[in-house]
Amino acid sequence: MTYTLLRDGDPSIESIQGVFFKMRRALGTTAFGINEVRVPPNAAGQEHDEAETGHEEVYVVLEGGGTFTIEGEDIGVSAGDYLRVDAAATRQVMGGPGGMRFIVVGAQPKPSYDGRESL
Repeated sequence: MTYTLLRDGDPSIESIQGVFFKMRRALGTTAFGINEVRVPPNAAGQEHDEAETGHEEVYVVLEGGGTFTIEGEDIGVSAGDYLRVDAAATRQVMGGPGGMRFIVVGAQPKPSYDGRESL
């Protein structure tokens, strides 16, 4: 098959406590990791880094807002924001009053970008 389409609630999407949704496995991608995270209002995620995996991560905020604490610095985010974090940096997410829904994409950095530069 040349594509994979998933819809919200697809049973092939592995969920951890209804907060962390493993999209990579369900999509079958191997080039990068991709997950959806739904942080409840005023809830904190686990502080961690990606030093072991070496994955640089990009967070794309879809709904709501909150705070990412990166190496002790609080970064406020809201729907439509993009945030990139180095692998070795510690990070922790905190949902705002309305919670937050975001996509996280991660992969090991390459020496240079190898995709198309133009459409």
